[in-house]
Amino acid sequence: MNRVWKPNVTVAALIERGGSFLLVEEETDDGLRFNQPAGHLDEGESLLVACAREALEETAWAFTPTALVGVYQWPRPQGYITYLRFAFSGELGRHHTGRSLDAGIQRAVWMTPDEIGATVERHRSPLVWQCVADYLAGRRYPLELLTHYG
Repeated sequence: MNRVWKPNVTVAALIERGGSFLLVEEETDDGLRFNQPAGHLDEGESLLVACAREALEETAWAFTPTALVGVYQWPRPQGYITYLRFAFSGELGRHHTGRSLDAGIQRAVWMTPDEIGATVERHRSPLVWQCVADYLAGRRYPLELLTHYG
């Protein structure tokens, strides 16, 4: 059977408050790893809605994307999967205390760039640090670059 290749589209939220970033510590096949609140685009969903949904599901914080930080293509070395990640910065909203986090998410944690850099070996992918570095470099692109039909 021939497999048809296609990238896995994901979204990630770069949520910064007072110099710290909101990350999640999640269960993976390689053990506990740090990642931005991130996940797959669902059928019929816009990238912005997906990003806000994933942030809420994984951290219990409301998030509204306001800028595109970057688009990243990463072929996972361990397999046939290539991720196409759309990373957004935006506005932090209300914390929904008492809300359960997604399965596999151990905790949401605020980390400084130094703390994130010191844990590179525990990042879910190299995209975690790259997105933070791009955010810190001031990369912000208008959401008008994206068009969602539907």
